[in-house]
Amino acid sequence: MRQLLSSLSYFSIFFAPFLFPLIVWIVAKDDYITKHAKRALFSHVFPFIAAIPLLYFLFTADHPASILGYIIVFFVIYFGSFIYNIYQGIKSLREAA
Repeated sequence: MRQLLSSLSYFSIFFAPFLFPLIVWIVAKDDYITKHAKRALFSHVFPFIAAIPLLYFLFTADHPASILGYIIVFFVIYFGSFIYNIYQGIKSLREAA
C-alpha cells in the first residue's frame, strides 16, 4: 500500500497534479508516503512557478527572440518534470519499503 500511494502521488500528473499529492501529504501518517507526496507536489508545482517569469516576459519583452527562448526553456522544464514524475512513480512502485 505504501508503494502504491507513493507512486500514485507521482502518477497524479496525469489526473490530478496538485490535488492528489496534497491530500496524500495531509492525510497520510506514514513518513515514507509523506516524503514522496511532498516531492511529487513540488515536482508538479515547479513548472508552474517557472511559468511566472514567462508571463512577465510575454507582456514586457521587446524582442520576440527572448520570448521564444524562454518558451523553449519552459517546455524543457515542463517536459523534464513530466519525465521525472513518471520515473519516480515507477521507481517508488518497484522498491521494497
